[in-house]
Amino acid sequence: MRELVDRFMENGLTRREFVQALTALGVSAAGVTSTVKSAEAAISGSIPGALATGRKVSGTGGDLMVEQMKAAGVKYLFTNPGSFEVGFFDAFLDQPCQLIMGMHEGIVISMADGYHKVTKDPAFVNVHVIAGTAQSAGQLYNSSRDGSALVVTAGLLDNERGDDNMILAPRPGFDQKDVCRQFTKISWECHDAGGLPTMMRRAFKMATTDPGGPVYLAIPNHVLEKKNVSGTVYDREAFMISGDIPPDKSDIDAVARLLLDAKSPALFVGDEVAKANAQPEAFELAELLRLPVGDGGLVAYRPFPTQHTLYRGGYSTRGKDVIIQAGVTDMGMGAASNDAKVICIGLNTNAMGSVQPFDLAIVANVKLALRALIDSVKAQATAERIKKIVADRTKPAMRKREIEKGNLGMAPMHPDELAWTLEQELDDNAILVSENLSGKNGFYNLGFRDDEKTWIGTSGAGLGWGIGASTGAKIAAPDRQVVCNIGDGALMYSAAGFWSQARYGVPVLTVVCNNENYQTVRNAYARYNGKMKESNQFTGMHLGNPSIDFAQLAKSQGCEGITVDSSADLKKAIRRGIDATREGTPCLINARVRCLGDGGDSTWHQAFNLAETRKRKV
Repeated sequence: MRELVDRFMENGLTRREFVQALTALGVSAAGVTSTVKSAEAAISGSIPGALATGRKVSGTGGDLMVEQMKAAGVKYLFTNPGSFEVGFFDAFLDQPCQLIMGMHEGIVISMADGYHKVTKDPAFVNVHVIAGTAQSAGQLYNSSRDGSALVVTAGLLDNERGDDNMILAPRPGFDQKDVCRQFTKISWECHDAGGLPTMMRRAFKMATTDPGGPVYLAIPNHVLEKKNVSGTVYDREAFMISGDIPPDKSDIDAVARLLLDAKSPALFVGDEVAKANAQPEAFELAELLRLPVGDGGLVAYRPFPTQHTLYRGGYSTRGKDVIIQAGVTDMGMGAASNDAKVICIGLNTNAMGSVQPFDLAIVANVKLALRALIDSVKAQATAERIKKIVADRTKPAMRKREIEKGNLGMAPMHPDELAWTLEQELDDNAILVSENLSGKNGFYNLGFRDDEKTWIGTSGAGLGWGIGASTGAKIAAPDRQVVCNIGDGALMYSAAGFWSQARYGVPVLTVVCNNENYQTVRNAYARYNGKMKESNQFTGMHLGNPSIDFAQLAKSQGCEGITVDSSADLKKAIRRGIDATREGTPCLINARVRCLGDGGDSTWHQAFNLAETRKRKV
């Protein structure tokens, strides 16, 4: 019956069809009358508190889609458009939302991902039919790893309606929604224009409900273009679910007792801490009990101040007797000894106990749970007792990592000097978007406070994320300095993203750590200790010959571009780049650095010149 009510309220059934369907279910005449009256009252908003935000909308399928998108609070549409989404884009034309176009679907997804990671709001994307869907999959993988709330829609040429072998349609016998199913929380298609508001609401609800993640909805062109369709649109408050779920007090009190009795406890913080804005609570708990703090597995944020003496980075759990995992992904077997008590806190139940067993799982909002835990510790122990408990533990303080003097003034410059100089020259509260997988990140003062830089990355490590993500981050925070710290190899996966920055006046400072090498991969090759290491010839690693002029690449798309070859010119180049962005122009700094590690001196590559093999010069 609920499905019938929903269809009637969305104009999927006429009043007569609704009555006939209820009668066919065996509902009595009185029941039919009561149900119809209640549904009609709910639609009109005459029942207090019942769907009072609903409003009727008529037009094309595209009109219904755009109206529900607006009601969900969408401010930006990230897209690479196509001809088969004409019904949607025609409806979008006179709307207040801002379109941000990217030149490739992967860039569009990463722009939305960066926007979401800064705002914590769902980001909305539209890509082009089957080909665009497939091309977006690499960055959807990253977003799925990070649990980013993205609503991704796409046009669809229906291969089960007429010709099943159309160009830009799914292959015969296959569905478009299956292309990215493993990278989404839900992936489905809408074949009825009247159902678009319902499916759009479900998309936003699924993407934002903890644990968040991308969702995908494909819509045939004939659905978007269908005329004279009616539906009911609701504001986001009617369908998006709050994650402010409090913890069970008895569980919190039990964990507090464990911490007070522990000899060697530790706190691990994951991305859910940042998503719930629980950094102050994690910081307060760590300082209260002087808990060493580690990153909870692969992370996209750095929620704890990295220059704090309690911060341990990728910290080992060995020797710990109580381990608090706050909003982390499963850390794997062997992460803790059998004697340690493992406490998981968060709303992502998928990440709790899937590999490593736990002693207690507290399913609650991380911020509320940590606040309650702090209060419980203070309620159960006097200040004097807490002082005795922590007497022999590390005293909280800030530290500053300094560069080794021998790494200054080298030619080409040492990557340590690049990172160290950036830390000195960038704004204290800059947003640092990093896709520099082998970069020197220990110099950055990262955290959540006003004088600490905000770190944003992706735990997926699928290249091509950084340029789009930094663009989305700047759109989300126009009044903060946004810097993209990226490797030369990663940059070439998404170099077309500079065009979007220039078109929309998104002044990101991009710093390319250019060593003409896939350094992360080469390091893995060297660790294998095989023929490549012995011969100092690493297959496919050298990115020179020809060298890429990244500064000119940025300039060709309307951005400023600067190349710096020596450490003596580094500060001047960074300050010039900062000045450009403050004036509103996106800028790239091509910083040539030395290649480190085994094989760092190798420029070998398998030589081949097709032109020299020709029999005719054509």
